[in-house]
Amino acid sequence: MSFNLASILDFTAATDPDRPLLYVGDEALTFGHVDDRARRVAAGLTTMGLRPGDRVMIQLPNVAEFVYAYFAILKAGLTMVPVNPVLAPREVAYQITDSGATVLIAHASALASARAGARGAGGVRLVVVGGGAGPGELDFSALLEAAPADLSHATGPDDAAVVLYTSGTTGQPKGAELTHFQLYMNCTVTGELLGLGPGDVMTGVLPLFHVFGLSSVLNVAVRYGVPLVLMRRFSAEAVIDAIGQYRITVFSGVPTMYVALLHADVRGREVGSLRRGMSGGASMPTEVIRGIEEKYPGLVVLEGYGLSETASVASFNIDAEQRKVGSIGRPVWGIEMRVVDADGDECPPGGEHIGEITVRGHNVMKGYLGKPDDTAAAIRDGWFHTGDLGYRDEDGYFYVVDRLKDLIIRGGYNVYPREVEEVLYAHPDVVEAAVVGRPDGRLGEEIEAYVVLTAGGRTGVRDLDEHCRARLAAYKYPRSFHLVDELPKGATGKVLKRELRATTTRSEEP
Repeated sequence: MSFNLASILDFTAATDPDRPLLYVGDEALTFGHVDDRARRVAAGLTTMGLRPGDRVMIQLPNVAEFVYAYFAILKAGLTMVPVNPVLAPREVAYQITDSGATVLIAHASALASARAGARGAGGVRLVVVGGGAGPGELDFSALLEAAPADLSHATGPDDAAVVLYTSGTTGQPKGAELTHFQLYMNCTVTGELLGLGPGDVMTGVLPLFHVFGLSSVLNVAVRYGVPLVLMRRFSAEAVIDAIGQYRITVFSGVPTMYVALLHADVRGREVGSLRRGMSGGASMPTEVIRGIEEKYPGLVVLEGYGLSETASVASFNIDAEQRKVGSIGRPVWGIEMRVVDADGDECPPGGEHIGEITVRGHNVMKGYLGKPDDTAAAIRDGWFHTGDLGYRDEDGYFYVVDRLKDLIIRGGYNVYPREVEEVLYAHPDVVEAAVVGRPDGRLGEEIEAYVVLTAGGRTGVRDLDEHCRARLAAYKYPRSFHLVDELPKGATGKVLKRELRATTTRSEEP
C-alpha cells in the first residue's frame, strides 16, 4: 500500500485550483499556485541528487517558501526536518548531524547562524530563501525555476514524513519520527473536531516548524480546503486587524497569545467573525478562557492536548456543550489515554489520584530517530509516557496538573504550579503569572512566583501575598514574588520556566 501526505494538497489543487490557500501580506496564493511551486521545488531537489528517504532540514519562519518546500519534500518522498530559525550555530550543527540532513534550506534573516551550523556539521548544502546566497550556496529561486515535476513518490503510510525535534528541556533534543499516515490522521480528526467547512478562515500565527502549527493548523487548512492567513510572528494588534480584514473564524494559539488578546483594545474593531479558538501547548487558566469569551462574542475556546511525539492532538474538548473548562478533553478518535502511577498501574478517576498521562494509538511516533534506548524508555508496552502529570474524572475527561519536571516538593508536600498560577490569574491586576520551585536547604524547595501586572495598577507584593494566602493551603502559597515586565517565552509563546529557575533576579518577600 502506498500513501503520501501531499495528497491533501493534490486533491484540491486538481479539483479547485483557484481556491485561496494562503494569504501572505497582501498576496493571495491559490491551491494551484502552491502546488505548482511545490512541484517545481521537488524537481529541483531531485536534480540536486536527493533520493527518497533523504532528509532536508528547513530553518524558515512563517513564509510561503516554507509551504512550498514542505510539500515539495513530501512529493519527492523525502523527509522534512523543520527547526527553529533562531537556533544558535551549535544547535543547528547538532540537529543537522543527528538527523543526517544533507540539505539545509534557511532564511536570509538567520543566514549567519545557518552558515556557521552547516560548517560545524559538514557535508550539507545550503539553500537560501530571501536572497544573499554566497559561493557554493543555492538561491531558493533557482529551485522555483525548475520545470514542475509530476511527483508524488510512492511512499508507504508508515514512512517518516517529518522529523520534529523536541525542546530538549531534559537533555539534548531528540527527533520524533512522524509518518505520513499519522499526520494525515491528525489533520483529518482535528478538522472534524473544529467543524471546518465553507466560509471558514484560519490563522497561521503559530510557527510552522512546531508540531501545533504544522500538524494542527497548516495540514488542517490544506486538508479541508480552508484559507490560512499566514503571519510571520504573533502580535495581538496584527491578529485583530487580520480578523477584521479576512473575517477569520478559527484562531489557534497557545495560552500566552490568548492572554495578549484578552488585554488588547478591541473597541471599534470587527472581531465578531471568530467562532472557535483552539488552545494547546500549555494549560489555559480558567479565568483567561472566561475573560476572552466575554470579550469576543461568539468565540468558544476549546482546549486540547498533544506533543511532538503524538503528532499534535491526542485529546480535545469537542464543543461548547460538552466541554469542561480547565480540562484537556477526552481522547480523540482512535486514541487511548491512561493515568498511571509510578509502578505503571492505572490510577482510578478523581483529582486525588494524580499520575503520569500515557497515550496509545495511531498518533504515537515511530520513535526517536537513531535513539532506540530513548524510544524504549518513552514507549513501553505500546504506551507513550508523556512526562505530564494529571488525572481523569468519572466522565473520562483528562486534566493536566503539571509537567513532571515542574512539580515542586516543599517540605515533603507536592505543590503543582498550575494550581497556584490559577489563583494568581484570578487577581484582577495580574496579566501573566508563572510559578517555579527554588532549591531550599530546609524544605527541599521553596515556591516563587513571577508576575506581570496591569499597567498603572497599584497592586504590590503584599496584596498578591494576601490574595494567595486566602485561597491556598499554607504549604502552597508563594513565599516570594518577582514583579517583572514580561515572562521569557519560546518561539511558540510558551513560558520558559527553566529560564525563570535559572534567573538571579532579586525576589520580593511580603
